[in-house]
Amino acid sequence: MSIQLLDNETINKIAAGEVIERPASIVKELTENAIDAGASAVTIEIRDGGQALIRVTDNGSGIPAGEVREAFVRHATSKIRTAEDLNGVQSLGFRGEALSSIAAVCRTEIITKTRSALTGIRFLIEGGTEVLFEEIGAPEGTTVIARDIFFHTPVRRKFLKSPATEAAHVSELAEQLALSHPEISIRFIVNGQNRFSTSGNGSLKDIIYQLYGRETAAALLEISAEDGPFRIRGFLGRPELSRGSRAMEHYCVNGRYIKSSVIAKAIEDGYGNLMMQRSFPVCVLLLSVDPGKVDVNVHPTKREVRFSEPEAVYRFVKDAVQDTLRQAELIREMKLAREKEAPSRKDSNKRPPEPFEVKRSEQIIKPFLPDVPESAPVLRVAEPKTPPAVSAPESAVPSAVSGAEQKSVKTPAAGQNSPVTEKDGQLALFSREHRQSVRLVGEVFDTYWIAEWNNTMYLIDQHAAHEKVNYERFMEAFKKQEVVSQRLMPPLIITLTAREEALVEREQELFTSLGYEIEHFGGHEYAVRAVPDILPSVMKDALLKDMIGSLSEETGNGIPEMIIEKTASMSCKASVKGGQHISAEEAERLLDEMFRLKDPYNCPHGRPTVIRLTRQELERRFKRQV
Repeated sequence: MSIQLLDNETINKIAAGEVIERPASIVKELTENAIDAGASAVTIEIRDGGQALIRVTDNGSGIPAGEVREAFVRHATSKIRTAEDLNGVQSLGFRGEALSSIAAVCRTEIITKTRSALTGIRFLIEGGTEVLFEEIGAPEGTTVIARDIFFHTPVRRKFLKSPATEAAHVSELAEQLALSHPEISIRFIVNGQNRFSTSGNGSLKDIIYQLYGRETAAALLEISAEDGPFRIRGFLGRPELSRGSRAMEHYCVNGRYIKSSVIAKAIEDGYGNLMMQRSFPVCVLLLSVDPGKVDVNVHPTKREVRFSEPEAVYRFVKDAVQDTLRQAELIREMKLAREKEAPSRKDSNKRPPEPFEVKRSEQIIKPFLPDVPESAPVLRVAEPKTPPAVSAPESAVPSAVSGAEQKSVKTPAAGQNSPVTEKDGQLALFSREHRQSVRLVGEVFDTYWIAEWNNTMYLIDQHAAHEKVNYERFMEAFKKQEVVSQRLMPPLIITLTAREEALVEREQELFTSLGYEIEHFGGHEYAVRAVPDILPSVMKDALLKDMIGSLSEETGNGIPEMIIEKTASMSCKASVKGGQHISAEEAERLLDEMFRLKDPYNCPHGRPTVIRLTRQELERRFKRQV
């Protein structure tokens, strides 16, 4: 087979195939050009999902008449001059492939005018061939119209999805554009109907409110941090605002909306165990980095970037997210469902009677006595001043609290409230100065402890709380290199694959710091002579092999995310369970431990340790308030 040069039409179509995947790709290229032209307002209009029409209008600087034709030539650009300019690209576009690629697959029209010109230029090009070039009256700026996408490449056109699906992709891109550039007014029109329009006043929260609604905007925490070449601002969603995918993780670098595994991991690690497993945070973050430390020329669509110092970016973003969340009160508030209307007397006669109407002597709430039948739901009520000592089996006593010093509980006088610290609209319960005024009232279902403070009732999950205490104790010992190991007699012998052997040898120091003692036993076998003392006696083999198998080549010298997850599993196994009764004294000590934690709101798996119900909410439910 002989080698020959391709003709320009084929070259343009191949290049367009890399840049133009669907209508949203065209919108992306045109809106980036508009932003680079200094536009303060951009209008995006599509019809039939963008397959019939795409129109992008901006009020930017426009293109001089003598340069309009050149703008449609491949690799013609005003953004860079030499290869050295790629080391510090600050514009969104720079390759000079957008207009030529669009013209290669669409019937393309451009109307553009500079501020100094008396008239504008109208230029039509179809399939890379010029059709019309004329002067025309036009406002300052540029309008690009793309019709009939893939009109002369039917094979490509048949791979497009339905108009509704393609419109959804364009809508997502328009939202990303609005979020990454709050200083630009963005208007989005679909089939003649206005979908949204932002003001361009620079308020990111206003845009979030407009795009995602009141509840999302109300559950945001503002983030702002700066460290050397890095700056970040934006909003973090509270943990309860989580989603099942990363679709609501929005972030951009130097105004460029991207997807980055480094930043995504930093955000998620910053949330840590505040999130449930397989849940992802909601956030909108605007990150500024020295352009010389970012390579934007690594992907045809410029959706990915490469950082020269990815570890520094990771640490900065993670620390900024973590610090912001630690400064906020994250107790989740329980809202009781509102009754739409009171049932009529006729309807009320038909409804089944409430349990206490069937037999008033069988009360749901019973005193704190040891002879209550196990089958009944029980609310154990401790005396306000001196909780009675209730014996419990030794196995039921949580190890994390059994040796702690007991503190006395001071109950506020009737009608008096404790001093309140207001932070981000929530009461700062977990402040050490408030511990003495928190009154532990009782227990229900051998699982949830009820506490009272400042006209608010708090429900504490004893298992989740104990998990958190165990987890924090283990991680603190790990950081101080004070993890206690338990010897195994005889040692545990495990067989590893060649890859697992290499990983164990590489991460030997990490395993030692976690409390493991692992040494080569001959062949592919290794002897485990010690494990962390928090590790339960069951499933040591399976847990350790799972941990080793999960290590990846990219682990590096830090603590792998997998190790954190397994540590969480360890603390879960060693914690007091739901349905396992603990005494009031033990509950008090557990509460003491929680007040010593930096972020006691969630267990290592992301489940809440405590939720609150205000007195006002209860009084509304009991019709004391309307």
